Amino acid sequence: MKYAYYPGCSLETSAKEYDVSSRAVFRAMGSELVDIEDWCCCGSSPAEAVDYLMSLALPARSLATAERMGYDTVVATCSACYLSLYQVGPHLERDPQVRAEVDEILEAAGLEYHGTVKVRHMLDVVANDFGPEAIQKHLKRELSGLKVIPYYGCQTVRPYMTYDAPDLPMTMDRVLEALGAEVMPYHHKTRCCGGITITSAKDVGVKLVSDLLAAAEGADCVATVCPLCQMNLDAYQADVSRVLGRPIHMPVLFLPQLMGLAFDLPAEELLLNKNIASTQPVLDKLGL
Repeated sequence: MKYAYYPGCSLETSAKEYDVSSRAVFRAMGSELVDIEDWCCCGSSPAEAVDYLMSLALPARSLATAERMGYDTVVATCSACYLSLYQVGPHLERDPQVRAEVDEILEAAGLEYHGTVKVRHMLDVVANDFGPEAIQKHLKRELSGLKVIPYYGCQTVRPYMTYDAPDLPMTMDRVLEALGAEVMPYHHKTRCCGGITITSAKDVGVKLVSDLLAAAEGADCVATVCPLCQMNLDAYQADVSRVLGRPIHMPVLFLPQLMGLAFDLPAEELLLNKNIASTQPVLDKLGL
């Protein structure tokens, strides 16, 4: 099975480990992520604040390209990218005037969008197209004894609840359980990490991250499927330690990295050395 793949800007830069491990896991499961040709930035949340039309035209361009390539499904790994791509359909359906304006923009680029592409999050595909049973068949090493917090973040399951519940999602929990990990109860699954607020109002962002990491204490690591969530929880632990008045050292891994460990994939396909907070405690726990 091949899926059109929208990597997004973060996965080519700050979250390279997410990109590499995702591709490796899909290959291990007998599937393939095929890059959308000449994809462009999805605009993320800043685009809409600047220009509503641009915030739709940017992701529509990539979706139109995926259609032209012959795909009916686009997979996004970044939750912000997923939301930007997914919302194109609902917005264009309810506003014919905007649809006409987006069509005009795409026409100037030699493209047209028919709305035949389904946008899905990587977590959706892993949990539902692959599923726990298929995942277990590929296990080379169960993550037995590893206590994992599943952190979904805001945009993975909201505002469009296409594959999981908005307040108490369970898809990542089931994948982690299939890997043999001990999934820790976590009532902050979908609480905001602060997103890019941490760059403009750092005290607010660090407070939000502090709440998340404080509630995760007792686990061996946090698993996430959003590059911005991972960055905030991973990169600001020194600031969180000062806020909480105690040292915080919590490995924050992408779900495909944990899947890769369970599949015994090579180190160069997991890039655990790219994570900021050391992932060595996870490896030690697994006897690696």
